[in-house]
Amino acid sequence: MTTTAWKSLVLTGYFGTFILIVAWYGWLSPPVRLPAYLALLALGAPLLLPLRGLLHGRPYTYAWSLFLALGYAAHALIEVFSTPTDRGLALLELAMVLMWFVGAVGYVRQGRARKP
Repeated sequence: MTTTAWKSLVLTGYFGTFILIVAWYGWLSPPVRLPAYLALLALGAPLLLPLRGLLHGRPYTYAWSLFLALGYAAHALIEVFSTPTDRGLALLELAMVLMWFVGAVGYVRQGRARKP
């Protein structure tokens, strides 16, 4: 795959995760034990940290965003097994995070292979 294809895969997974988190905790299944804005802040705000570097194609940002993706994968897996009513949303989140993760690994490896 080309670097552009890897970048597209990452951005699709990244923005898909962001949109899903906002829709999930904002409208589709808001939390009952705490205000929705707190859940959105706790889960949505960290996604804004790598935004600039991902859009500019910085390999370092792609590499460290993998740590963030692992956190969202853990969140998705916890929701899959703990909340049966939100299992579909959690599986969709897991799919988005996997796209982000695989794309970022491919992007970083592709960039490293092109350097002498």
